[in-house]
Amino acid sequence: MSPKPSESVGASGGEPSREGPLTPARVAVALLAVLALIFIFENTRGTRIRLLVPEVTMPLWTALLATGVIGALCGAYAVRRRR
Repeated sequence: MSPKPSESVGASGGEPSREGPLTPARVAVALLAVLALIFIFENTRGTRIRLLVPEVTMPLWTALLATGVIGALCGAYAVRRRR
């Protein structure tokens, strides 16, 4: 008679067991995201931004949010490429 497979495989091999939805890393990332959004939306004054040749005037929160989104997309791409 063969042994029954276990429901969750731990450090012995195979796929790791699933953790709950609130891991310390997820809480830290959520907290950092909230702090970043607070910082972005507190800076609402207009500013001049120059990207190579053109110079535009826009609210600072828009520039900060766009930079954050671009950074998040680059980070997600880098993580996906490692898998």
